[in-house]
Amino acid sequence: MPSRPDRRTERTAALAVLLLLAACGGGKRPPALATTPGGEASPTGERPVQPVDEGPDLRAMEGERATGSDLSDWPASFSGEGGPLDDIRFDYDSAALTDAARAALEKHALWLQGHREARVSVEGHCDERGTVEYNLALGEQRARAARDYLASLGVAADRLRTVSFGKERPLDPGTGEESWARNRRAHFAVSR
Repeated sequence: MPSRPDRRTERTAALAVLLLLAACGGGKRPPALATTPGGEASPTGERPVQPVDEGPDLRAMEGERATGSDLSDWPASFSGEGGPLDDIRFDYDSAALTDAARAALEKHALWLQGHREARVSVEGHCDERGTVEYNLALGEQRARAARDYLASLGVAADRLRTVSFGKERPLDPGTGEESWARNRRAHFAVSR
């Protein structure tokens, strides 16, 4: 008659399987930041670096790895204007991302992947038209749309949170379409 393994062996095997599954992560790998068009690796095993189009929210890093160490010089939080990530704009009465918003969020995702200790509060804002309740709901939809797009680009969801300010914190206190357009936005408050 074949012998049955003892409980210790069964527990050890189960623990080994769980550790193996945890090590695999189960999640998607974030997209590569710099690859060749064919995705080939260099002879040293590293992928060659592609040139980066610099802008107000993105700068090329020469001869250094993106480790997040440059966050140590930052204040604990960038909640006001002038932070490292520019606001994105929305059309009137809409939480749909425009092409310009998607392009900005793609640059934001690259920046966030290079600054892994950064956390972001995505704030949804609206113009002054409509009720407080309506604008709070619309601001939440805008913040979630931006957060979800960043997450789809490989930014870990646990680094992103959303908040809606509705029409309560206008960037431009004026009235008229120019002011309202500046206030229909998602703002990115970066912290460590």
